Amino acid sequence: MKRDVQNLCDKCVTYKRGKSKSQHHGIFMPLLIANTPWTNISIDSVLGLPRSKGGKYVFFVADRFSKMTHFIPYHKNDDVDHVTNLFFKEVVRLHGIPRNIVSNRDVKFVSHFRKLLCVS
Repeated sequence: MKRDVQNLCDKCVTYKRGKSKSQHHGIFMPLLIANTPWTNISIDSVLGLPRSKGGKYVFFVADRFSKMTHFIPYHKNDDVDHVTNLFFKEVVRLHGIPRNIVSNRDVKFVSHFRKLLCVS
């Protein structure tokens, strides 16, 4: 069966295009090990939850050292400026500005978020 699957994959043009060896994804780097609270955090948005009366979504901020979290409600259509202001009100005022932020959000959001964080 393994040989049959290999033969089928070798003949399939779509499979070859999808599994091309010319795609460079970069080198995976391990995350820094956090040794003090609130210096290394991760951020994300949770959007797939049932809607509340106010139509809020959740901006999730987690400390990678202590595993403490902040769940910040916001509207889905709020821009990065508003989310950064919420981050300042809920996280920075209590813990200070973090040294390292890890996120799986798109590059544009993270870049704009970090710029606003440094300017404020």
